Amino acid sequence: MKKRILSLLLLAAMAASLLTLPAMAAPAAVRFSDIHDNAVAKSVESLRLMGVMDGYSDGSFRPNGQLTRAQFCKMVVCAMNAEDELGLYRTVTVYPDVKPSHWAAAYINMASKGKKVISGFSDGKFYPDRTVTLGQAATILLRVLGYKDENIGGVWPDSYLSFAASINLTDGISSKRGSDPLTRSDAAILFSNLLQADYGAGADGKGGSFLASTGLTTKEDMVLVSSTAKGPDGRETAMLFSNGEVYQMAGDKASNGSLNGSKGTLVLDGQKVRTFLPESMGSSRNIVAATVDATQITDLSGVKYSVNGTTSVYYKGKEQSWSSVYTWLNHGTSMTLYLSSADQVEYIFVGGSGSAVSEAVVVYQRGSVNGFSELAGGSGGYSIYKNGTPARAADMRPYDVATYSSATNTIQVCDTRLTGYYEECSPNPTAPTSVKLMGHEFPVLTTAQASLSAFKPGDNITLLLTEDNQVAGAVRAGTSGASGNALGIVKSASSGGASVDLLCGITVSGSVSLGSTEAELMQGQLVRVTSPGEKGAIGLARLSGGASGTLDLERRRLGSTSLADNVAVFEYKEGKLQSVSLSDLGGGSLPASRVTYARLNWAEKVDLIILDGVGFGTVFYGRATVTRETNADNKQTLEYILVQNGRDNIGPFPLGQDIRNGDYVAITRNGSNTGYGSLKKLELLQDVPNTAWSGQSAVTVNGRTYTIPSTVACYNRDTGAWVSLSEAHAYAIRSNLYASSDGIIRAIEVGSRYN
Repeated sequence: MKKRILSLLLLAAMAASLLTLPAMAAPAAVRFSDIHDNAVAKSVESLRLMGVMDGYSDGSFRPNGQLTRAQFCKMVVCAMNAEDELGLYRTVTVYPDVKPSHWAAAYINMASKGKKVISGFSDGKFYPDRTVTLGQAATILLRVLGYKDENIGGVWPDSYLSFAASINLTDGISSKRGSDPLTRSDAAILFSNLLQADYGAGADGKGGSFLASTGLTTKEDMVLVSSTAKGPDGRETAMLFSNGEVYQMAGDKASNGSLNGSKGTLVLDGQKVRTFLPESMGSSRNIVAATVDATQITDLSGVKYSVNGTTSVYYKGKEQSWSSVYTWLNHGTSMTLYLSSADQVEYIFVGGSGSAVSEAVVVYQRGSVNGFSELAGGSGGYSIYKNGTPARAADMRPYDVATYSSATNTIQVCDTRLTGYYEECSPNPTAPTSVKLMGHEFPVLTTAQASLSAFKPGDNITLLLTEDNQVAGAVRAGTSGASGNALGIVKSASSGGASVDLLCGITVSGSVSLGSTEAELMQGQLVRVTSPGEKGAIGLARLSGGASGTLDLERRRLGSTSLADNVAVFEYKEGKLQSVSLSDLGGGSLPASRVTYARLNWAEKVDLIILDGVGFGTVFYGRATVTRETNADNKQTLEYILVQNGRDNIGPFPLGQDIRNGDYVAITRNGSNTGYGSLKKLELLQDVPNTAWSGQSAVTVNGRTYTIPSTVACYNRDTGAWVSLSEAHAYAIRSNLYASSDGIIRAIEVGSRYN
């Protein structure tokens, strides 16, 4: 994959040139309300753009509906890019039951007489209105690919279905028997496979891709960034790819965005897009992030994905590196990860499609989802996430902001609000495209301009923000239920001013009323950002209190309150806040005295925890070495424990419980660092075969899937050395795995005795 795909300079130049063209009305994008399977949705969209399939006038696709032989013939002709030849077959009669007046006569006649890929029955009739079966469909498409009966042989339809499966033509379809009626959803998958198949080495000796045989050209390994780019005709229906190329759609078509964020094959008719074929959905994964850092993404289910600083990320329509983006990604961000065959992340689309949202719905009544369906373009079956956690209609509150991700078919609801002094706007207060508060310039959605037009610079307002920090609406400061809720970590502070990295992923700044000593104490602290109502000024208030109680890591509760799935945990280290993983705090409990602040979210669950800077609560995982010493005075034998993991050592500490040499344990220091605070054995998963692993990040044992951090400690018992994960996996066909109670593998031991 090309790593340097797109420069911002090129994008800017392209945008400048395209803006000079006259605007034209764009055709409406079509979405179907009854397609809930993501793979089917993408296949249908590819075929719709090509003219092979379409939906019904009521906005439905009817995926479980059955196809007639006549309808299937039309799809075949369109897939072969042969519509221009239809005129030769409109007035002939090939079958007595298909007169020239029949709507599909030209398609049936061409497929039978012209292309010779379909035939009638033994009585000479075609029966155009009969349901087409899977066996018939597979046979026809094998002929379309150039295969002859003599290439296949055997008994029909079983031999044909077997051959179709061997070339992946029937991959992903639900029908299994040749006599099964072909549903519209299965037909979409079948034709999608056809378009990506190779032409068979039939009697004519043709080879190469099927699409090449149709006269269309292709460009492989293309990454679709946006389906709403401005094209040469001035309409915002062109496709923008990650290499900076823009292609106008052929005909009067507009993509619904469900293909955005995909890597695949661009199909061109001349220089215009005929369709786009995404790679198999097996190579991508839609997730919601719980935590992110420079080398790892953890999703809400606890699965971890390794990334590196040069991994390409498509964020707000621009290609960037992971190292430049990850610090701006907050908990609950939706992403599409594209994985290699080894389960390594090749590239990432943030926000599902990787492009900035263009419209939003503001909730004004509790429990209301008015406008959500329209936001999704009529697409049904969408899921709702609020601040990154699953939500229902009843969880909606006034001034929540909803946006739609077509790539994941999810409504993303955000309740971030920022109250401050309205500093500037562009180009004017009546229809602003951007506004500035607290030194930060916010882009304004078109749907927000009406509410913003009621204000002008100098007013105190509250901005209602989308998940990607665009303005979806505005209300007057002090409006009940719409108070500002911005929290952030102080990046820099002095008596003259401060800069704060908000947890929502933006930086605000302004003058502050702080003495030099007070400003110094604010460095690296979590604060609530307020506005004193003066131009260029911000107020900072350090947080404390909130929910309280013992933090029970086993039961995921703070006191009697449950933790949110995407709870964010920060710990003060050397006077500054640093993000920590909840799982790395171990499986025991932390006293209430360690929790300096805890926030409740919209569901009355704890979604943010701030811990004090005492390091003794951090859990250390490793292999125990137990030694014995005899006191010379009273001849008493004492045991000591040293825990190692190849990177660090803990101990030796006096041992007061039954731990043996070679056990793998979770250990914490006590407050004075003179011994351990907690110590317990890890769960042993014995003699786990390498075949149980799913890539490098997960392993399934006795029906339970465990996640494997890239930094997991690995020990070779034969050599007595700590080794890398790949070295351990290659050394033995079986290994002993040691897991913590949260389902994470903390250590791996290999040796010849496991083979």
